Amino acid sequence: MFARLQALLAALWGGFLLCIAFVATPSAFAVLERGQAGAYVARVFAMEAQVSLALGLVLMLLERRLARDAAEAGLGGSQFSMRLVLPMVALFCTIAGYYGLQPLMADARMGTGVASFAALHGVSLAFFGVKGLAVLALAWISLRKTS
Repeated sequence: MFARLQALLAALWGGFLLCIAFVATPSAFAVLERGQAGAYVARVFAMEAQVSLALGLVLMLLERRLARDAAEAGLGGSQFSMRLVLPMVALFCTIAGYYGLQPLMADARMGTGVASFAALHGVSLAFFGVKGLAVLALAWISLRKTS
């Protein structure tokens, strides 16, 4: 049961990230004035960061539970699996990409930052991309494990 829940949550999280990347963000810039679109997208990414933190922690706890159950059943296996590492990578990308870079990007917009807004935006985009790949890989691995 926990393995299926893990696969479902990872797949939903991956779909959520894809929807933000390919639907919500481009649509905002297509129909809104640039400043309004930026404010809207900033709010979307703030909500995404909170959801990512919650789902990452839940998926890590589920994997720890699955590993403990496997050990108790005598199935052995590693306590440090890819199904644990991938949510950790996604959490790191969320923390570094949103909570770490967002204040720097705000400073860069006002011209007082240590780097340009474009450079910081590129790094933030890279973190989001790595997070998306990690979550989609987790969904794929989790689905293979349940079948």
